[in-house]
Amino acid sequence: MFKNLLLVALRNFRKDKWYSLINILGLTIGITFGMFLIFYIKDELSFDKFYPNADRIYRINSIIKEADRDTMRWAIAPFPAGPALASDYPEVEEAVRFVGSGRTMFKNGATKLYEEKVFFADSNVFKVFQCKFIEGNPKTALQEPNTLVLSKSSAIKFFGNNQRYLGKTLENINGKVYKVTGVMEDVPRNSHFLFNVLVSRKTLPADFGNNWGSFDFYTYVLLKPGTSAAAFTHKMKPMYDKYLASIFEQYNIKIRFEAQPITTIHLHSTTVNEPEELGSMSYIYIFSAVAFFMLLIACINYMNLTTARSARRAKEIGIRKVTGSNKSQLVMQFLIESTLTAFFALLISIGLIAIFLPLFNNIAGKHISFLTLFRPDTILILLGVVLFVGIVGGSYPAFYLSKFNPISVLKGSLSKGSSNVNLRRSLVVLQFSISMIMLICTWVVYKQLNYLRSKDLGFDKDKVMNASAIIDRDIRSAVISFKNEMRKNPGVQSVSSSYGIPGGGISFNLFSVETKNGFTDKGVDVYSVDEDYVKTLGIKMAKGRNFSGIADTLHSILVNEKLVKEFGWGEEALGKRVKYPGDTSGNYLEVIGVVKDFNQKSLYNEIAPLILVYTRNGNLIQMKLSGGNIPGTVAGIEKTWKNTFPDIPFQYTFLDQDFDSQYAADQKRGKIFTVFSVLTILITCLGLLGLIAFTTEQRQKEISIRKVLGASVGEIIPLVSRNFVFLVGLSCIIAFPVAGYFMTKWLKIFPYNTGLSVSPFILSALVVLLITLMTTIFHTVRAALSNPVESLRSE
Repeated sequence: MFKNLLLVALRNFRKDKWYSLINILGLTIGITFGMFLIFYIKDELSFDKFYPNADRIYRINSIIKEADRDTMRWAIAPFPAGPALASDYPEVEEAVRFVGSGRTMFKNGATKLYEEKVFFADSNVFKVFQCKFIEGNPKTALQEPNTLVLSKSSAIKFFGNNQRYLGKTLENINGKVYKVTGVMEDVPRNSHFLFNVLVSRKTLPADFGNNWGSFDFYTYVLLKPGTSAAAFTHKMKPMYDKYLASIFEQYNIKIRFEAQPITTIHLHSTTVNEPEELGSMSYIYIFSAVAFFMLLIACINYMNLTTARSARRAKEIGIRKVTGSNKSQLVMQFLIESTLTAFFALLISIGLIAIFLPLFNNIAGKHISFLTLFRPDTILILLGVVLFVGIVGGSYPAFYLSKFNPISVLKGSLSKGSSNVNLRRSLVVLQFSISMIMLICTWVVYKQLNYLRSKDLGFDKDKVMNASAIIDRDIRSAVISFKNEMRKNPGVQSVSSSYGIPGGGISFNLFSVETKNGFTDKGVDVYSVDEDYVKTLGIKMAKGRNFSGIADTLHSILVNEKLVKEFGWGEEALGKRVKYPGDTSGNYLEVIGVVKDFNQKSLYNEIAPLILVYTRNGNLIQMKLSGGNIPGTVAGIEKTWKNTFPDIPFQYTFLDQDFDSQYAADQKRGKIFTVFSVLTILITCLGLLGLIAFTTEQRQKEISIRKVLGASVGEIIPLVSRNFVFLVGLSCIIAFPVAGYFMTKWLKIFPYNTGLSVSPFILSALVVLLITLMTTIFHTVRAALSNPVESLRSE
């Protein structure tokens, strides 16, 4: 019987090639790009789960509360916290710390290369993070000072491929030699914490970091099986009184620690100082909904076209019933047809996935392999998708068509095409609503992301080059010499140096700030800059003067307007004093100028109080370039750099790119959402194309009669189009409030946002209406221009 049902299904495909092609094409697009979204979601949900003991690894976060300030959540902890946790709490099986080395240059003979993700780590690091070793022993690799473990890609980068690496050495800029004691597989990209080089923590001075007041270190614990994270977090509360109160209580600062499972960090973390770009659980929900809607719209297309073409199958069904077929056999027939259609679409989808996967990886910033498609869990998902499409797409046509009365059918009462018009209209409204919601959301997301890139930040990031001189040795005179040479370069308008730039390199220190009620201790963002920094970045002075030179060292500061407002200085800001807490020497930093507020961090953050202190030779060098021949200017800068810093490779970035990179994650997600919104509309258009083609075909005789009686093409077009225009209007009633609700919530994430305007709603409705009108007009005109004799010949 199954063979017979299969053969009938194939015959029906051949009989209605046009409609079968539309169904298969719509389902192919839905399955192909739905699978891309499923790949993305799976990758996002898989972060850090590759570690064998991932369910027992927790990061220790610091929760800091100052008086009159929102609670701050940091992903870092004091350096002594690790050993204290290991000794004070029996639940802790292992505790390990990572100390960032920053951008580090290593030399292998004449080869000088930078490495970005370099950390000092405790020797027990691989007991917690069980990385696969290619060479060396993970238990002993970092036990000795001046030893390091390389990732496979870093080992190849420094030493080449196809050789043994143990015992080889790398040298840093200070001449310190490190011995390679291990090579591990690269940390998978789906990790919240990536490291390419781990240096033995014993390389650091013995007294390094023995200060509970310094928060610069990532601390992880491996808890014993069965330990509750919530209970352990609660148990850590006494650490404040034992270790921290003597430092922070006098400043009215409360600190507690929490244990956060590493498997939740990527999607759920709300801390600052994250080592890698975070994901977002809200986007997981959004992309899950988009994947579901893409498949649903493809199913709706199938249901619409199948029920609309019911008259063509009516006599077949009647004859089958008369000859003994029961309802279950007929239902099975239509379900097999829909499942077979989905299976054909799946086969084509696999080929399209192979073609478009590299492009998707590039857009999404992922490294998903095509072999992922053949993993057991993915195969189950694919089978689930086929069954979903087959059952959902074929269920209503199956039950609807199988209930036809055979006597009525064979008498010809269904010859005009009996089908559930109200259901089809409801499904079309659902399609239009989903498409319109996605269009509205796409426009709002695009406007907001464009706003983030184009908003006036209070400084000029255009054509500002940033180069790093790496302070691993005393190069103060070299920095000054380089700046002097740059002032002679006609392509450089201004040059400055600092220890921080907007969007990165910001320190957060505790200061005692003068107020009308005496000195108040507050944490404040701080940059160290020279006298040309304000000019190079185009920062505006609100009052007072800029730094004038070395005389301002340790005596003068600049502050922003936000700090003036927060401490109630008003018009009396100049001359106000600031000191470091606990400083009893009587030395104060005095405010000599106020800069206008600028966004020192991304627009995800409100402008915070800021202090600029003077330093003459920071490791970051900014150069404001003139227009014109920028490549030639860069070549001249590189030549001067090599003469001034012969041991340091010349690498640079531009400030606008660095600052905008803070929005890279949202830019990627925005691109994904836009592409899949367009594809959803495309699937809707395919269904609309088939449905309108069939509708005009069904009304061909009516159109021909009207034409014979003298109706013009312009009078015939509204016959078909007005019904669909009405459906677009109903879709607006549904789509507008739904999209408005979700986009209002999304925009609240950003302290600076465009707000919700009416233009995305109007434009989205017009796009859907225009597509609908173009499709209906095309088919109606085609029907109206056909020879009426052909359609009326049988009457």
